[in-house]
Amino acid sequence: MEGRSPLELQLRGYRLATAEIMYWLPDHPSILQTFVWQHYDLAPKFPELQKFLAFWNTHIEGKLFIDHISPLKRKLMKGKLNDISKGKINVDYKMMFPG
Repeated sequence: MEGRSPLELQLRGYRLATAEIMYWLPDHPSILQTFVWQHYDLAPKFPELQKFLAFWNTHIEGKLFIDHISPLKRKLMKGKLNDISKGKINVDYKMMFPG
């Protein structure tokens, strides 16, 4: 997907997807912070969002809380995040696992 124009992505079925990420950092547990992610992605599996969440889950200390998504999307993402936490994913970068 890298290096492709928005028009080319749209012609391939990608649509602009937005996710509002809410998280707490360990050193500021009383402050809820937000991050808005916006990228071209493919529904219904949202592979670009899943890659972003996988990166966040393994490299950022802020604990994620998933909200404002349909039960189906939540189920799809929860399964994928569980697989990631068990090391059942192939990525191009080094991953750190809890434990």
